[in-house]
Amino acid sequence: MMQTNSISTEPLVLLEQVAVAQDEHWIIQDVNLTVHPGEFVYLIGQTGSGKSSLLKALYGEIPLAAGTGHVCGHDLSQITRHNVYSLRRDLGMVFQDFALLPDRTAAENLAFVLSATGWSDRSAIDLRVQTCLDQVGLGTKGYKMPHALSGGEQQRVAIARALLNEPPLIVADEPTGNLDPETTEGILELLHELVRNDRSVIMATHDHAAFERHPGKVIRCAQGRVEILDALPL
Repeated sequence: MMQTNSISTEPLVLLEQVAVAQDEHWIIQDVNLTVHPGEFVYLIGQTGSGKSSLLKALYGEIPLAAGTGHVCGHDLSQITRHNVYSLRRDLGMVFQDFALLPDRTAAENLAFVLSATGWSDRSAIDLRVQTCLDQVGLGTKGYKMPHALSGGEQQRVAIARALLNEPPLIVADEPTGNLDPETTEGILELLHELVRNDRSVIMATHDHAAFERHPGKVIRCAQGRVEILDALPL
């Protein structure tokens, strides 16, 4: 689904002159980035170019080394390990390795997250879990253990988990990296369907062919810098 134009003037992500470093090593510098509601953003670049580090900065895993950043209304300079949960309540995070609890069913994986984020009404939890499983096409498979699901189905559970608290921003780090081409296409279609006037998706990927099949804003990390591409890379 093509993203719609945002009716909001408030960006979900606003980075100004941002730098990210780890172990005193500068990974990426001078990042200026604005993401509005209703945008699908591809983050591309070679391994080691800083894609994952930039995403980690967005969800508070790595502090900013310089510059200012706001994500979903949160000032990144004020985020610490003690209050990072407040930022992550407004983010949905999807990773390459699914990160599902192997000893719980798909539905139990989702219910666990809701309980951990303050939900206590069992009927409300069950309803929200079912709603999110329905949204990713797994409404009849909540009873299955992760090992009984295909890789694509496990990633759909992970996406359902990211949707639980209705976040305005989904951050996905190589979500199709372990999937075959047909399954990848289904996950890409699903992620694009999630984009609405009040929600955006930022996805790091190596799959350059995805841009033509599912257009979006393309941002490239290279040589310690970030650039917005006006044209698709060849």
